[in-house]
Amino acid sequence: MNRPAFNNPLNRRRFLKGVGASLALPALQSIVPTGLLAAGPVKQLATTRAGAPLRAAYVFFPNGAIPDLWWPQGEGANFSFKDTLSPLEPIRDSIQVMGGLDQLNATAGKDGGGDHARGNSVFLTSVRIKKSATDFRAGTSIDQAIANEVGHMTRFPSLELSCDPARRSGACDTGYSCAYQYNLSWKTATNPMTPESNPRKVFERLFGEGSHGERTENAKRRMMNRRSILDFVMSDAQRMQKNLDHRDREKLDQYLTGIREVESRIENLERFGAGIDPDIATPDGIPFSHGEHIDIMFEMALLAFQTDSTRIATLLLAHDGDNRSHDEIGIPEGHHELTHHQNNADRIAKVARIDQWYVQKLASFLTRLDSIDDIDGNSMLHNSMIVYGSGNADGNRHTHDNLPLILAGHGGGTLNPGRFNQNGSTPAANLFLSMADRMGVRNLTRFGDSTGRLRNV
Repeated sequence: MNRPAFNNPLNRRRFLKGVGASLALPALQSIVPTGLLAAGPVKQLATTRAGAPLRAAYVFFPNGAIPDLWWPQGEGANFSFKDTLSPLEPIRDSIQVMGGLDQLNATAGKDGGGDHARGNSVFLTSVRIKKSATDFRAGTSIDQAIANEVGHMTRFPSLELSCDPARRSGACDTGYSCAYQYNLSWKTATNPMTPESNPRKVFERLFGEGSHGERTENAKRRMMNRRSILDFVMSDAQRMQKNLDHRDREKLDQYLTGIREVESRIENLERFGAGIDPDIATPDGIPFSHGEHIDIMFEMALLAFQTDSTRIATLLLAHDGDNRSHDEIGIPEGHHELTHHQNNADRIAKVARIDQWYVQKLASFLTRLDSIDDIDGNSMLHNSMIVYGSGNADGNRHTHDNLPLILAGHGGGTLNPGRFNQNGSTPAANLFLSMADRMGVRNLTRFGDSTGRLRNV
């Protein structure tokens, strides 16, 4: 099937250059509520003590990593990166390599095969998922738990991005629904937040369709049309409801929950009024190159953060079990097949190159964040918390303890980066709770299989 693409590399470069040139935006200044710019002890929602937006992003890479080349040498601040994480060296003072964090609900237990489905869906939910191809059930993911509290502060409560096509149905990994592998973010146990993989659609969702100068009015018209359609659908569904049996009524209730969520988003957009209209061209569509696709989706996340369109984002670089080849770095074999290397040195070396390639993409994104001044004079990276990791640890053995995880950023001055942070054997959910605290979430006492807060962060 043909799909829109960045056929001309200059188009993509022009767009990225335009993003950098036009987005020293004063809009953030005007969005911050009066009085927040003064530092103080009061915990604000998704806001630093200096009054800047505090942002959290969760980035997933597939199939684990080669442990010996991932984990640094040394400990604490006296560490050195090995090959896989070496692209992060220029910004090492903003990096915590998080050792000893587990997602034990992703282990097989009585469910047998399906480590890729579990690794993907448990990564941000920290709960045991139901093994079914049709009746899927996970849990609310940490990004949505935070968005439930702070999402009203921005035009979009959260942003879900992917470099894979969206899937919510069908059977994938040994009896598990495809919904588990292709969705990182979950609103509820049965309602994954469908991510967008087309950068053009992401951009138009954020800023409206058309050229610069047209987008605000186009966005208003689209909201009016959607509201009219939703009113019609809700009315029609309510008439149907009394004629349905119990099982169909449950299905309709789930559908109506999704409709109400869309309605709530429209109301939120209307409350914020006219959006920002960056003076840059709309991106074309999905690039053919996986590397370019990742680059442009990172730019979409950066653009959403920089315009304060949202403060919560997730990005699936590729689903766990992904078996695409990486010809752009000279590796024609499938990634997943290579991870089952059985200690073959050549296969290990190729997996390590893929691992490092993904980290290079992350490093470019973090470097961009670090180069942009926020409204308080710090960098955007300083005022962010970026989790990067995988739901499998050792892809050869399908392990889910001591996951390869990085926490980048300074959390607005509340984090202590620049070190290799060892945590013994601790639920990753403890880290997520600590991040939620910093985002100002007040009512999250437990999350998933958490045993407390991660204090040493």
